[in-house]
Amino acid sequence: MARRKSPTLTEAELKLMNIIWQKDQATVTEVVAALPKSDKLAYSTVLTTLRILERKGYLRHQKEGRAFVYEPLVDRRGARKNAMQYVMSRFFDNSPELLVLNLLENGDIDAAELERLKKQIEESQ
Repeated sequence: MARRKSPTLTEAELKLMNIIWQKDQATVTEVVAALPKSDKLAYSTVLTTLRILERKGYLRHQKEGRAFVYEPLVDRRGARKNAMQYVMSRFFDNSPELLVLNLLENGDIDAAELERLKKQIEESQ
């Protein structure tokens, strides 16, 4: 049975997107070179993953000489928003309230973080 496509970034995809976000654009060779030694991947694996990211709408490429240069179509903030919408729809009945309540009930949120949250809520009203 084939694996379902993830509408959000997988862990492996996020590692590559982090490199491209940091560089603004990169070739496959540059992405491979930027990977930490502990996360080294084969050129073909990186290429396949970048193509998947392109199909998902996170990247596009342009040909420069013999190389494809990949650049992000979605910034970090957009990726976070996509991930949160996915989690909210899947686990919290599309309710931001349920999501936040779950974070408050199950998260280790200190007093300073709670104050920042209160301030954000007050400013958004």
